[in-house]
Amino acid sequence: MTEQLKGVEAPDHRGRFITAMRSVAGTVAVVTTNGPAGKHGATVSAFCSVSADPPSLLVCLHSQSRIAELVRQNKNFSVNVLPQSLDHVADRFAGKDDAKISDRFDGIDCFDGTNNCPGINRSITFECDLASDMLSGSHWVIVGNVSHICGQIDKPLTYLNGAYYPWIGYPD
Repeated sequence: MTEQLKGVEAPDHRGRFITAMRSVAGTVAVVTTNGPAGKHGATVSAFCSVSADPPSLLVCLHSQSRIAELVRQNKNFSVNVLPQSLDHVADRFAGKDDAKISDRFDGIDCFDGTNNCPGINRSITFECDLASDMLSGSHWVIVGNVSHICGQIDKPLTYLNGAYYPWIGYPD
């Protein structure tokens, strides 16, 4: 028997989808890129592993965003999973300081990754080579083969219903 989604009418489907997705907690990361097309970074919560053979992950980037275009042109990116102490970094790369600063990396503790993309200190950084991209609705689904991993975090920053939350840990 197929279960149907109840209470969702076609005209309100988008709004109901957004409301429902806000109730799904996600780990916060900053995607960075650097290369001939330029350097940039943006905060994301839509990323996940794809495969361990080969190690790969995906990120979803708005099709009209600068980060999406630069990742596709540079053919590389890093995903920096932030610890809960770096919510100010998440805000910076979400564009909250763009009116005050011209470079999102200004004053952020970074290192040059082996793929030339900035890594954010105190995060876990997955350095990736672009493997494929696919336009899906309003976003590019970007798949990267992981070439290098560095760093470690115990308590990731999470995002739920429009706000950051500390990681609460594993149950005993």
